[in-house]
Amino acid sequence: MPSSGWITTSRPLYNVPRHSGGHPRLTIAVIVGLVLLVVGTVAWFTVRPQPQFETAAAAEPPAPRPPLVVIEALPHLKAQLDRWGPTGQFTGGILVAKGDQVLYRQVYGDADRSLGKPLALDSRFRLASVSKQFTAAAVLRLQDEGVLSVDDPVCKWIQPCPAAWAQIRLHHLLSHSSGIPDLMARPGWGLRRVTPATMEELTADSERYPLQFAPGTKVSYNNAGFNLAAAVVEKASGMPIQDYLQKAFFKPLGMADTGFDDGVSGVVMGYANLEGGPTPQPNANVSIIPGAGALYSTLDDLLVWERALHGGKLLTAESYAQMIADHAPADTPKERGRPRRDWGYGVFVNSIGRRVTPDFLDRQIFHTGSWSGFRNLMTYQPDEDVTVIVLSNNYHQRDVVFLLSQQGMAEALGRPVPVSMAR
Repeated sequence: MPSSGWITTSRPLYNVPRHSGGHPRLTIAVIVGLVLLVVGTVAWFTVRPQPQFETAAAAEPPAPRPPLVVIEALPHLKAQLDRWGPTGQFTGGILVAKGDQVLYRQVYGDADRSLGKPLALDSRFRLASVSKQFTAAAVLRLQDEGVLSVDDPVCKWIQPCPAAWAQIRLHHLLSHSSGIPDLMARPGWGLRRVTPATMEELTADSERYPLQFAPGTKVSYNNAGFNLAAAVVEKASGMPIQDYLQKAFFKPLGMADTGFDDGVSGVVMGYANLEGGPTPQPNANVSIIPGAGALYSTLDDLLVWERALHGGKLLTAESYAQMIADHAPADTPKERGRPRRDWGYGVFVNSIGRRVTPDFLDRQIFHTGSWSGFRNLMTYQPDEDVTVIVLSNNYHQRDVVFLLSQQGMAEALGRPVPVSMAR
């Protein structure tokens, strides 16, 4: 036998029987037919139509954007911001849209106080935990592509895997129900907060701690779970999470001002109200929250995202339904005496207008974000197709951001405009 591994023989390629029933043309026809069948099958699986979500997001060119100009078509919201903007009570940007029509777009304050540089309509803000819905959408897109399932065990994708994680599914990571201790609930959080880390180091950190509860029995807000979800995206896609998001979402949608905050991305300076006034917060270290809060974006890029996500252009109907469903156990308690939120994948659903006065009860799909000098809220009312995006580069403007979001939402919906937070 030759060293090449090929088998040689002196026999002819086709053995031609000499007896009746074995005519060589019949044999050749059968073989040719089998070859054509195999070729046809391969061709079918190669060129068959792709799922509808992919053609909508990737094949179509990005939709034309509305002109990037100031719009102040909500008089009550404008009056509020005319009071708060000049005094610095609110610094940041706000956008309100009904469908594709922008009703309000304006910014207030400075991108960098030391340089006297004002914010612009296309300024880039750190999203913090608003980023979680992008990680969740990445997992769901991979599910739609047949690469994984949210019912997969985490240990299928994270290896080596602690024995305690045997019952954890990807579903638990995305719904804050894994039981893995959050980053901020661990010893040494202060040091970890300022120390750069790789995805592998963050995964190893999570493996060190016992579960706080059995998977699926409770919900507890969890950044570590979304970091692990990002690690799964990397393993399943074969590329860094930031590259997968660019390939699957940002480039097809034309979101050129959205990406991972690497320190040289032109993100505006964040501030905190400390002794002596607004103080710069330059040390973001988003390397420790790659799947939980590392993105930056702009008002208009986020509007494009919201329109595509909730308009059925990114995920199949089944995966989108999973994203906005309530995955919390039935016995999850109320929050501050009010009906609790629905715990979706990277988003929440609730009548958050209950928290302002006068209140309104429209259900909203939303998420907040706070990290290193930023405070954000992005919310969507599906029945009237209203989007409100509030991005602030001041960490201590939580209540202001929330009230503005609900003032913009109420006015766009024609509800009585709230004047204060409910206590």
